[in-house]
Amino acid sequence: MNGDTNCRWVYMTAGSLESARELGRLLVERRLAACVNLLPGMRSLYRWEGKVAEDEEVVMIAKTTAERLPDLKATVAEAHPYDCPCLLALPVTDGLPEFLDWIRSETFPEREA
Repeated sequence: MNGDTNCRWVYMTAGSLESARELGRLLVERRLAACVNLLPGMRSLYRWEGKVAEDEEVVMIAKTTAERLPDLKATVAEAHPYDCPCLLALPVTDGLPEFLDWIRSETFPEREA
């Protein structure tokens, strides 16, 4: 498979494992992501409000589709405790067809409860 699969790989961060779990669960429950991986223990160095800061964060990786991405972004903007949450979406150009089908199936909006 080559080209756009319609799937998106979304990179996010959270300030704690508890916050990442809550946000990840919300995204999966709302079918905005088929899966969210949580990778605790990342150290972030960044400039914020004119100062260099360093903090421990949790990496979050969500698998979704292009159609669900706007709602995922809106949910993160609303529910994330950061003033300016990190969220980057990258197109998925290839993968195992069964896995890509699973992402599309699990984020199908008509299945929302």
